[in-house]
Amino acid sequence: MWQRLLLRFLVALSALASIGGLLWMTFAPPPGMKATADGVPYFTPPVVHPVSGEAVPMETLVRHYKGGK
Repeated sequence: MWQRLLLRFLVALSALASIGGLLWMTFAPPPGMKATADGVPYFTPPVVHPVSGEAVPMETLVRHYKGGK
């Protein structure tokens, strides 16, 4: 009988920890989750290439001007 109560307690504790962690990351994310290593915010839309008119990812543009590969 006490094993069943202990198992329920562990399940409830793990559910609370999971939900609490998800809520914490949603409302107070660490700075590393907001931008890439180059400083480009996640979910930035692509930019338009002025000559060809094609969409270029912002990350590619930043790497080009920083001199990266």
